[in-house]
Amino acid sequence: MTALPRNVPASTDLHDVSWLRSSHSTGANNCVETARPHTGPWAGLLAVRDSKDPAGPALLFSPESWAGFVTTLP
Repeated sequence: MTALPRNVPASTDLHDVSWLRSSHSTGANNCVETARPHTGPWAGLLAVRDSKDPAGPALLFSPESWAGFVTTLP
């Protein structure tokens, strides 16, 4: 069994995705953006990147892991 990728070194490698910024973000680029890749080895995962560095790396989470993380936030 092959392990799932945990990150993408450059989020620009994720083609044909729409990055969404948090509705809680101010205009100062101090938030995270998420996208759901539909192709490649990361299909079905959730990608998360720093809005200040849109060409930088993206972390990859299973939808269940991300939902668990978000529900524990205050």
